[in-house]
Amino acid sequence: MIIEPRMRGFICLTAHPDGAAQNLKNQIEYVKSKGKINGAKKVLVIGASTGFGLASRITSAFGSDAATIGVFFEKEPSEGKTASPGWYNSAAFEKEAHAAGLYAKSINGDAFSNEVKQQTIELIKNDLEKVDLVIYSLASPVRTHPVTGVTHRSVLKPIGQNFTNKTVDFHTGKVSEISIEPCKDEDIENTVTVMGGEDWQMWMKALNEAGVLADGVLTVAYSYIGPKLTEPVYRKGTIGRAKDHLEATAFEITDNLKSVNGKAFVSVNKALVTQASSAIPVIPLYISLLYKVMKEEGIHEGTIEQIQRLYQERLYTNGEIPVDEKGRIRIDDWEMRDDIQEKVSKLWDEATTENLSEIGDLEGYRKDFYHLFGFEVPGVDYHKDTNELIIVESLK
Repeated sequence: MIIEPRMRGFICLTAHPDGAAQNLKNQIEYVKSKGKINGAKKVLVIGASTGFGLASRITSAFGSDAATIGVFFEKEPSEGKTASPGWYNSAAFEKEAHAAGLYAKSINGDAFSNEVKQQTIELIKNDLEKVDLVIYSLASPVRTHPVTGVTHRSVLKPIGQNFTNKTVDFHTGKVSEISIEPCKDEDIENTVTVMGGEDWQMWMKALNEAGVLADGVLTVAYSYIGPKLTEPVYRKGTIGRAKDHLEATAFEITDNLKSVNGKAFVSVNKALVTQASSAIPVIPLYISLLYKVMKEEGIHEGTIEQIQRLYQERLYTNGEIPVDEKGRIRIDDWEMRDDIQEKVSKLWDEATTENLSEIGDLEGYRKDFYHLFGFEVPGVDYHKDTNELIIVESLK
């Protein structure tokens, strides 16, 4: 079939397998170009099919020659219907990893469930015995609690008062004002339950009790802080409460991993175009301005550049892992530089529909968004008939 992007609001309903494969190859080549990393050799990535999780799997495999197990929840293709982008990403990853002689297997299912945790443990026991790095990179908006059976939904809302500010429709370039009503009390609890640290802690407890964590194991979860511009709706809103919980959980997990000399860290990453961030009001405008400033300064990073630097310059330097006063790894350091934030803040005040294409990088934002779904990737023929029925080899 000829596969074209079909949009519904801020979501693309189709994905292109050839574009996903080329995008993945480009990321692999970047990691290889930066040289070997003396990192983990047996890696579990929870949330491995897109974004930071996929970049972590690529960096582990092609930076450190690691065996990887990836856990994700993606939609398979069917006749005339494409898979979700993460399915094609994972199929392409396994193909490239196997071609390079690397172990790579995947589990497709609800990572919040006890069943998938147990399935993962059995696979580790049978194939790898133990893992020495666990990446936790889930970004689901919904979680069915494995103990209570209750389904919780996260929301992105301010706490206590309305939030009004600029936003942009990145498809049209129209800058407008948006107001978001404050959350209800249950919204905070639900968002923390979905996006906080409880499930990460459940994973690490299950893995530790099963005896599949190597001595000195590291586990890393990903977070975001962001600028003052987005504080009311992000870091000081419902999502921020969840991130606070996630970050506090890292200390609890470290205490619980003393028997294997393990440590848990939260890495605060840079603002990047993801499926999740595209749906957050205000964030697309901030990112388009940030991209412009960071590209002009020569310090712009995409997802793979960010994670490769995290591994090479933070996690695996043969020294103490550097953290801030709250124990967090700060790989958002370039984004949060005072000079960068001052320039972005000034552009924010100036931004209008008429000038955004000049003062911002809306085109760069838009391209990154389409790349998430395998579209507009250079070197791919989008006019040719394409097989949508791609399989993930280990899931046959």
